Amino acid sequence: MGCDGGTIPKRHELVKGPKKVEQVDKNAALAARWNYCAISQRPLRKPIVACELGRLYNKDAVIEYLLDTSPEKCIIETAMHVKNLKDVKQLNLTDNPTWMGDKANTKGDKYEDLQRAAFICPVVGLEMNGRQKFCYLHACGCVFSERAMKEIKTEVCHKCGESFNEDDVIVLNGSKEEMADLQRKMEERKLKAKLLKKARKSKTTETVVKSALTEEISGPSSQKPKEKKATIGKMLNGYSSSTSTGGISSSKVKLQHVSKSSSTSTPSGKASKLATGITKRSHTETGEKSEAYKSIFTSHSSAKRAREEKPNWITHTAYYY
Repeated sequence: MGCDGGTIPKRHELVKGPKKVEQVDKNAALAARWNYCAISQRPLRKPIVACELGRLYNKDAVIEYLLDTSPEKCIIETAMHVKNLKDVKQLNLTDNPTWMGDKANTKGDKYEDLQRAAFICPVVGLEMNGRQKFCYLHACGCVFSERAMKEIKTEVCHKCGESFNEDDVIVLNGSKEEMADLQRKMEERKLKAKLLKKARKSKTTETVVKSALTEEISGPSSQKPKEKKATIGKMLNGYSSSTSTGGISSSKVKLQHVSKSSSTSTPSGKASKLATGITKRSHTETGEKSEAYKSIFTSHSSAKRAREEKPNWITHTAYYY
């Protein structure tokens, strides 16, 4: 059982049991979620934004992710629901006065406390390091600890004074159950926004239609008497032009009827002038045509060629006379 060197192997070296499940260090997981961006994995620096699921991002990283439209773009699971900048909210954070940042341990000879955080709750003073639950208000973006929200129950923001509802409170880096609840609220919020947009569009169309109808109804009443006379004349002229030469007598009878009806509402002199003008126009249209009208056709004398312009050989064309 011995080896060349006289060593004796033990049981745990020969018999291999089941592999142990690797456990994630809780402190490292908390530091990764609360101190680093969920897209670029870089340290969080202002301006910091958060999505409706409670994840933290650097604003410049979100803009770069949205602007990248190349086919080689790496789709990140933590930002799949972020389609534009409206899907994230810029956070109004409160700085920790005792936070030194990277300046305290520049040489690497000091102890770096991982429990320290760059931001605190403005009401209670708890540090935002992941040990305590924090949330932000979707209406204004102010960040508070859950303890402060429970102890001081108000419907107005403690920092900026803006009103909010229970649905506006979003937990930062919550558990799986809290994330599922936030996703349901996010979908409901988007549905409400779509319905409101459709309702506004329908209201605008209704107002446009109503305004058009009111204009059409109020149009004839708002016309001046001269405009009314012009419209009556156009209607009568159209009627007289539509009649044939054989129906002149019938048009005269109808014109007399129109003149009688107009004499009741207008003075007799004006009605007679309208009637005579209409009859004169009908006679000119039904009688002989003018020279300007005849010059359009090739049978007119202006369209015929002189003898000097005629060719020596004769062809059968419409221009030879």
